[in-house]
Amino acid sequence: MSNPDSFIDEVNEELKRDRLFALMRKWGWVAVLGVVVLVGGAAVNEWRKAQAESRARAFGDAVIGALEPEDLAARRAALAVIDADGARAGILNLLLAATELEAQNRPAALAVLASVAADASLPASYRQIAQLKRVILGGTDLPLAERETALQALAAPGQTFRALALEQLALLALERGDSAGALAQAQALLQEPEITDTLRRRVLQVIVVLGGEPPAVDRG
Repeated sequence: MSNPDSFIDEVNEELKRDRLFALMRKWGWVAVLGVVVLVGGAAVNEWRKAQAESRARAFGDAVIGALEPEDLAARRAALAVIDADGARAGILNLLLAATELEAQNRPAALAVLASVAADASLPASYRQIAQLKRVILGGTDLPLAERETALQALAAPGQTFRALALEQLALLALERGDSAGALAQAQALLQEPEITDTLRRRVLQVIVVLGGEPPAVDRG
């Protein structure tokens, strides 16, 4: 005679299998749907990537085409009709500002730069370059305190355009009549690790004009 416990175990296993098959018949479509969603999701992601690449390529082609005409009015008109949003809108507006400046339309250029600088949806680098260009282009038409505040933010450690902002702060000190402060600022700027050769030459010229001594060149 077989062991009753063994028989009961076999019955339980059969019942478990029956319940499992019943559940699969009832809910198996969920697993199928999950597979479809995973496969479909991967396909959608690939489609989105392809669409993004296509839009980026179309935007680049449109910008290149708009900048090709020698006629300034034609370039401005072509840039103005390009459809762009997000970061691409920032690029487009910076190009429009440059075009307005080339057309000697300084107020329009300043307005475009101000809009880019104030657009929090754009990458920080776009807003910073717009702010720096606006301060330089605006000159004395902008209040000195406003320019100084903007430049101090741009000159904070780690900022992309720190060296250029420090140069402008030195010139701002000179504008205030603080020659000693301008000289000290220019000399300190030479110690910046990110200073370019072009900027270094400009700063050295400022130091000489202010009566300072340029640092000796280490010839090794």
